[in-house]
Amino acid sequence: MLPLHEIDRLAVTVDEEWRSPAADAVAAAWGGEPGAARWWRSSASHVFVLPDPGGSGRSYLRFTPVAHASRQRVGAVADLVGRLHRDGVRVAAPVPSTTGTLVETVPTPLGRMHATCVRAAPGEQLDVGELTPAQARAWGASLASLHAAAAELDSTLAARLPTAGSVLEEARAALADDAPAAGAVRLVQEALERLPAGPAAVGIVHGDYELDNLCWEGGAATSYDFDEARVSWYAADLAHAARDLTSRGAPLPEHRERYDALLTGYLDVRPYAVEHLAHLPLHSRASAAVSLARLRGVLADDVPLQHEPLVRLRPELQRLADEHRAHLLDAPAAV
Repeated sequence: MLPLHEIDRLAVTVDEEWRSPAADAVAAAWGGEPGAARWWRSSASHVFVLPDPGGSGRSYLRFTPVAHASRQRVGAVADLVGRLHRDGVRVAAPVPSTTGTLVETVPTPLGRMHATCVRAAPGEQLDVGELTPAQARAWGASLASLHAAAAELDSTLAARLPTAGSVLEEARAALADDAPAAGAVRLVQEALERLPAGPAAVGIVHGDYELDNLCWEGGAATSYDFDEARVSWYAADLAHAARDLTSRGAPLPEHRERYDALLTGYLDVRPYAVEHLAHLPLHSRASAAVSLARLRGVLADDVPLQHEPLVRLRPELQRLADEHRAHLLDAPAAV
């Protein structure tokens, strides 16, 4: 997630019609007219809806200040999504800019931004409370199919993405002033180093395959938001996807049937992954470590915020950070 002050800088430029001069500058690279793009949300990047000129659909502009994402990283993710889409995987289709590229670096009133654009995924989002066991099983199968497709991509693309190890090392460095948390991260790293790391266990993963990054149509899911894509254990992707169904890595009683269906769906496609399911609690703690470190970064600055929703969001993010820290400090899971 971008620092709150960075989101605030954008938010105060948004008018009552959800337009922003920064978005206008980005939209122009995709042929958008001034005022056409409307603010949708800001998290890891700023996201604006860009309607098609004929009103037949919409796309989503995503842009991030250059200080918070490298062109190499944004380009690797864009190329990954483009390859998956060309291979027939159900991912939101990338939209080339007017120059024919998937990534543009655009000067805006808020500074230079790395920008991409994707078509809206077909269908609707599902809330975890309305998810049926059959849909949860389809969710797991969809994630396994994504992993299977990603495993077929050439190694040069994987080499451009971060690894689970590098992401965890960054998290440990960010938590250096919190000795118990940093020590817990090291224990997680040591446990992960003992896990199988062959091609059946490790490869390119989505990184955030939660329900809010999926749209459903006819029982099939289309995924988007690959900002967290990396090379990691496939089981880590599954553990992170299941976060809304779990508490500290354990399935919540009210979601037990959905959780079991999610795992069953995954094994329907990749049955040999059954031996990796025992490591889900460990991967869940690793995910908590990364989330904690990033939330600390989001909350670190004391810059006064002008956008009232962000002022109200700060204590909620602190609560989430506290939950992730408690999870990280749980007794290490057996491996």
